[in-house]
Amino acid sequence: MSQRAAVIMAAGQGTRMKSPTPKVLHRIGGRTMLDRAIDAVQAAGCERVVVVCGTHSPAVAEHVRKRLGEAAVAIQDPPLGTAHAVLSAKDALAGFTGDVIVTNADCPLLTAGDFAPLFERRAAGDDLVMLAFEAADPALYGRMIQDADGALLRIVEARDASPEEKAVRACYSGILCAPAGPLFDWLAAVDNNNVKAEYYITSIVGIANAAGKRVGVAFTSETAVMGADDQAGVARAEALWQARARSALLAEGVTMTAPETVFLSFDTQIAGGVTLEPNLVFGPGVTVETGAVIRAFSHLEGAIVRSGAIVGPYARLRPGADIGEDAHIGNFVEVKKVKVGKGAKANHLSYLGDGTIGAKANIGAGTIFCNYDGFDKFETHVGEGAFVGSNSSLVAPVTIGAGAYTGSGSVITRDVAPDALALERGVQSEKPGWAARFRAMKIARKAAK
Repeated sequence: MSQRAAVIMAAGQGTRMKSPTPKVLHRIGGRTMLDRAIDAVQAAGCERVVVVCGTHSPAVAEHVRKRLGEAAVAIQDPPLGTAHAVLSAKDALAGFTGDVIVTNADCPLLTAGDFAPLFERRAAGDDLVMLAFEAADPALYGRMIQDADGALLRIVEARDASPEEKAVRACYSGILCAPAGPLFDWLAAVDNNNVKAEYYITSIVGIANAAGKRVGVAFTSETAVMGADDQAGVARAEALWQARARSALLAEGVTMTAPETVFLSFDTQIAGGVTLEPNLVFGPGVTVETGAVIRAFSHLEGAIVRSGAIVGPYARLRPGADIGEDAHIGNFVEVKKVKVGKGAKANHLSYLGDGTIGAKANIGAGTIFCNYDGFDKFETHVGEGAFVGSNSSLVAPVTIGAGAYTGSGSVITRDVAPDALALERGVQSEKPGWAARFRAMKIARKAAK
């Protein structure tokens, strides 16, 4: 296999998004469209990746630098069309002689498999390969006009197409593949003799044909190359991606009674044998092991749920939550950066932040791990088999020993020894008859008004 590189076009203005976030940094399944494009070309075997960015969106270039380094950034300034954009990557690919994929950063459903037909056509002898799709409604797409042998003669814009050409359903996706040297030579020969005075990449088809090169066509699905140019497009792409992700989980044996209400992220890992109830959100970084149950209206991110555990309903797991085997995290319980031991339970209305909970410990309703003093975070450790009474406040740093109890309503500020009982309560006083006298006074006052 020859060396492969990719040029990803990410210099568009994205004005239709009407958002302060650059278009290609909008997320599908919790991952930016730009990262999805990079993922796809790398999975297709592209060892070098160059992203063409515009000066209007420095956040895009910075995003690329953080992931791929400075050498992966090419700046198009000023923006003079698609051919000019790709030509901006020439210096970044200096010395590279293999095949180059040119693709877009705003096609979030592209996968490595969608590029495979391009490389197949290159291996079959095509000098330049353009990726097409059959559009259900060609509308304003450029039509791919081929000869009887399938070679591409030209790409005709919809406004310039004849009635016969408009009947063609094969449309250009904006994606192509060619060897680096010829590609940049063809791009340099493109002129801007058009209404917009821009350099269009589709012009290289005619240039390559005139040079006696064979221009081939490869096909993929319309969905794969669907763009997301506005918020409605992002929503459509999200819906399609979520549907694919849910179908994959169902095929692996995950039970979902209402899959259309379960929302996943790009890296969600859920094993077969897991049960997912309705109305769930999985943010990035979640792993759920077999036999676990995630009950309705729960939100998880950056968390591990181990085999046999039950989470929810109405639970929130935040980054660092590690829910042990057969543990229970119940309704309106929030867990952040706490390792919960096997068989431990926190069934009601608690905040557990920073620390550990030992195996088979019980956390009573209304328990708070008081982990923050306004400047720093501190840890709370609850030992195996300990019992934390309802409405306890555990002021970190603090350790509740194995088998220890805390009395309900206690504010625990010091470590509790194993098997001890810790109580922190004021002395209860009682005033006989006070309530009856109070009511009588209030009634009398009200009557007097």
